[in-house]
Amino acid sequence: MSTVIQLASASHGSSTPSSSTYGTVDGRAVLEKDGSTIVIADDVPELGVPHEEKRFWFQRAKSDYDPDAIATLVVQPSVFDNPETAKKYQPHAKWENLERFNPLARWTWREENKLIRKIDIRIMVFACIMFMALELDRANIQQANTDNFLKDLHLTTNDYNLGNTVFKLSFLCAELPSQLVSKWIGPDRWIPMQMVLWSIVASAQYWLSGRASFLACRSLLGILQGGFIPDIILYLSYFYKHHELSLRLGFFWTAMSTADILAGFFAYGLLRLRGVEGKEGWRWLFLIEGLMTLVVGLAAFVLMPAGPCQTKSWARGKKGWFTDKEEEIMVNRVIRDDPSKSSMHNRQPVTPKLLWQSLMDYDLWPLYIIGLVWQLPMTPPSQYLTLSLRGLGFNTFESNLLAIPHQFLHIISMLSLTYSAEIFKELTFHSMTGQIWVIPFLIWLVVGNVAKANKWVVWAVITLLLSYPTAHPIQVGWNSRNSNTVRSRTVSAATYNMFVQASGIIASNIYRKDDAPNYKRGNRSLLGIAIGNIGIYLLTKAYYVWRNKSRDKKWNAMTREQQLDYLENTTDEGNKRLDFRFAH
Repeated sequence: MSTVIQLASASHGSSTPSSSTYGTVDGRAVLEKDGSTIVIADDVPELGVPHEEKRFWFQRAKSDYDPDAIATLVVQPSVFDNPETAKKYQPHAKWENLERFNPLARWTWREENKLIRKIDIRIMVFACIMFMALELDRANIQQANTDNFLKDLHLTTNDYNLGNTVFKLSFLCAELPSQLVSKWIGPDRWIPMQMVLWSIVASAQYWLSGRASFLACRSLLGILQGGFIPDIILYLSYFYKHHELSLRLGFFWTAMSTADILAGFFAYGLLRLRGVEGKEGWRWLFLIEGLMTLVVGLAAFVLMPAGPCQTKSWARGKKGWFTDKEEEIMVNRVIRDDPSKSSMHNRQPVTPKLLWQSLMDYDLWPLYIIGLVWQLPMTPPSQYLTLSLRGLGFNTFESNLLAIPHQFLHIISMLSLTYSAEIFKELTFHSMTGQIWVIPFLIWLVVGNVAKANKWVVWAVITLLLSYPTAHPIQVGWNSRNSNTVRSRTVSAATYNMFVQASGIIASNIYRKDDAPNYKRGNRSLLGIAIGNIGIYLLTKAYYVWRNKSRDKKWNAMTREQQLDYLENTTDEGNKRLDFRFAH
């Protein structure tokens, strides 16, 4: 039997696939064209033998790990190695990486690991820098609060809550439109445009004059920053396998915590500019950090290639960042891991019909519910941290510095949790860990007499609470895995983040002025939510286990011939296919 895969034209401008097909016949690779069969390889390259894979660069190699072994393993078969399924998963005719598509390509672990390190340096590091710029501009209001920001603008804590709500709501509303625009024109074009635009608004906060201008700037920032995170995640998925992306999302959110740490040090210096030109320190904080983002945004136009095979340019060099061999490895290792990634061009828009199909994908709804509730118990203590520290008697600069330690602990716990989830290949219980973590600290805040407690004890409790291991990197990767198509992944990433932003809107209104300064009522609500979230995680686990068992039952009841007929003729797509299993 021959493996038959239709080859599309290598020209990106061509809209029709070539009539050529290739495959394997009697162990030989052949090209069939116009009724003729041409042998293009006497022997089909063998797959690698089963052995332990060194999945992460810092992981100790197993005793039988061989860096020079073939990296395309028998124990990790691709649909392109199967004669009956290869034709079904042929890449899109206008896929931007088509010229490097070669199912017969083989490479070693040494070559792949070296390439991954190169991708990390070229692509991932700058993605983290861009995220740091986002975090500086959306969260520096917390540092501004320590410099009498509210008092200077004659605002109350309820106005502050409203500002957070307006920002989150604007951010939420922009998520999906931003993701659709990114898929249409390419994240390499849209993301730099976003950054330049919001940096202008962020800097303009220097001229805030009162409640109206404060709310207007928060809204504009939310609109322009909304969609940035799912845009970046979609972009990174072009370069990484699922398990690689999950861990790197851990480092991605580490960049956010790193930005919060740097923000404390920046604030320590910039807020001392109070009085320069007769202006408050927080005005200089907004202006200077906004200009820093502008520089990063302009650099993004140069440092973000459109995809693995599109790094050649006047700025990145005529030869590009990767060799022909490296491009071949990048392209084929990613679609061997997930063939659905070649189903759409990176500048192909999601049509209204595809958008509706993706939104109606009920199998992803449990993850959206988790996105709505999982961070509620932690958000109010985080948003009010600097104000709480000032209320405890710490001065402006002490408050900014004391907000740093939990960020260090947060980074360690988050990376440990993300790494553990990938090693043990379990997502639900790992994601639930953060809820269990915060419960004892919330109990202390509810039953303890915070007003009379030593201020250092209160600081320690809040610091430990905010050091929880966040499940965000795991859950974003979880959405991507359970989407199983480019169009669904595009929509689900934005939809999940919309629910996360909706969570922020809810959280911004849990601590109220009449409950200040200890927020007993608010903390009781947070405690109840944390306990309820554990139940939601367990129900999500049960749902995906049930869905997988139901599919196993249907699939195993089919004969081999029926299974092959299904693979060949089914109209099911993405995670609706009977041969797809949900991660949990």
